[in-house]
Amino acid sequence: MEWSERRQRFRTLLAGSRCLHPGSVFDPISARIAEHLGFEIGMFAGSIASFTVLGNPDLILLTLSEFAEQAYRICRAGKLPLLVDADHGYGNALNVMRTVEELETAGIAALSIEDTALPANFSAAEEMRLISIEEGVGKMRAALAARQDPGLVIVGRTQAISVTGLDDTIARGKAYAAAGVDALFFVGLKKRAELDAIAAAVDRPIILGGGSAELDDRDYLAARGVRVALQGHQPFMAAVRAVHDTLKALRDGVKPKDLPGVASAELMKTVTRDAEHRRWMKEFLTRG
Repeated sequence: MEWSERRQRFRTLLAGSRCLHPGSVFDPISARIAEHLGFEIGMFAGSIASFTVLGNPDLILLTLSEFAEQAYRICRAGKLPLLVDADHGYGNALNVMRTVEELETAGIAALSIEDTALPANFSAAEEMRLISIEEGVGKMRAALAARQDPGLVIVGRTQAISVTGLDDTIARGKAYAAAGVDALFFVGLKKRAELDAIAAAVDRPIILGGGSAELDDRDYLAARGVRVALQGHQPFMAAVRAVHDTLKALRDGVKPKDLPGVASAELMKTVTRDAEHRRWMKEFLTRG
C-alpha cells in the first residue's frame, strides 16, 4: 500500500494553526469509525496496544513486532493518518532504528520516541526515571537516520515535567529539536505557565498528552503551538465496559433480542464496508 499521502496530511496539520483532538483507536474497526466520524488523526497508544494485544497492563511487555503488526492492521483498514506511541523505541538507539523501520513499513504517519528509562529496573519498579539528555538525543538522531520516507513524522517525547521539572523539560525539548525531530510531545503538563514557558523556548509543533482542566481550551493551545492534544483513551475503555456488560447479561439469562446498546445491522455494514465487498464479489466472482 502507499502511505505517503496520509503522512503529508499529518504534516499539513502540524504546519497549520489549529489544535486537534485525535481519535483514540485500537483496531481496524475503531479506526474506520474514527475516520467515518471525521477525525483528522488517529492515535494508537502503547498502553492500549498492550491491553488490546496481550490483555496486560502497560508495563512494556509488548514486543515491537506485536505493536507493528497491530499498527499495520489499523493502517490498512482505511486512510486515517495514524500517530503511534512507540514508547522508548524498545531498547537503545539501535533498537530505535529498527522500531522506525518496522513502523514506517506498517504505514503509520507519525511516531513518538520517549526518554523514559524503560522497562522498570530491579529494586526501582515504581520509580519513574529518565535517560540522560545525551542518550535521548542519540535516540532521536537514530530515529531520523532510520527514516526512509521523509514524510514520516518523528516526534521527541518527554514527561520530564513530572520527574525533573520545568527547566529540564525545556532543556530536553530544545535538545531534541536541535537534533532535528519534527515535533515535540510533552506529557504531564498541568499549568498554563508551564506550557507558556515551553512554547516560548521551542520552535517545533507541540503535542500534549495528559493535561488538566486549566489546559482544556483548544484556542489557547493552538495559540501556543499545540497542534495535537490527546484526550485519553476512553473508546477502548467503553468497549471493555460494553463487552463486559453484554456477556454478563447473556450469562444472567437476558435474551439476545433484549440486549441494549448492540450495533445495528446498518452500522455493522458501514464499519465492515459491506457494500464494497459485495460489489467486488459481483465484479470478480461472477462470469463476465
